Amino acid sequence: PDMSGYEKFGLGNVKYNISGIHVTAVEFPSASISLIPGTGIKLVIGNASLSIDMNWNIRTWMFKDSGRSTVYISKVFATAIFSTPLDHTGHTSISLTSCRTTSGDIDIKLNGKS
Repeated sequence: PDMSGYEKFGLGNVKYNISGIHVTAVEFPSASISLIPGTGIKLVIGNASLSIDMNWNIRTWMFKDSGRSTVYISKVFATAIFSTPLDHTGHTSISLTSCRTTSGDIDIKLNGKS
């Protein structure tokens, strides 16, 4: 979804709008799933990356600018544990028990009029 809002910065507010967010690439070079007896399932993702394109514009009392941006996030590591209990009808359900995510590098390229 699009994002908009404002932030207080220095002597005034900065209004921003981010739209047209589009994930252009996702890579999972290292991923594994394992069973945890008595608990459920463990998912581990290592060294993942993703690239996102978007439109942006900002406005302050002094200037305004807009353009296109590419965000590249790399060295993403995630571990998630899912429990798999039986529900009241005897069917297996799944719920997220824990999740930990870290990212190493974020590269942002802004292309605008200024």
